[in-house]
Amino acid sequence: MSDLINEFNAYRSKMNEHILEDNNKVLKRIFNLDTNAFNEGALDKKTKELLGLVASTVLRCDDCVKYHLEGCVKAGASKAQIVETLSIATLVGGTIVIPHLRRAYEYLEALEDQR
Repeated sequence: MSDLINEFNAYRSKMNEHILEDNNKVLKRIFNLDTNAFNEGALDKKTKELLGLVASTVLRCDDCVKYHLEGCVKAGASKAQIVETLSIATLVGGTIVIPHLRRAYEYLEALEDQR
């Protein structure tokens, strides 16, 4: 697995543990809601992950983009589907999204290399 992917997932896991150790009810519920919102429902998991990728890109959250890129790949989204999703996000978000698009491509390439 790529260092880029390993570093992101290790840091995310470590910090999530620290956050949840404080046993804050609101934070625990937000984490739970986030997890459950992306489960299969009226929309399949892949569609939800692609929607999460658009929102994350438009909101310019690099960590969220990485998280949803991994979710898209795990849910079976093709590279073409992911790239089309990123193109819509860039259209909606405007040129300010382009630096985040670059980082998304870098992370997607790392995910593709591990496939």
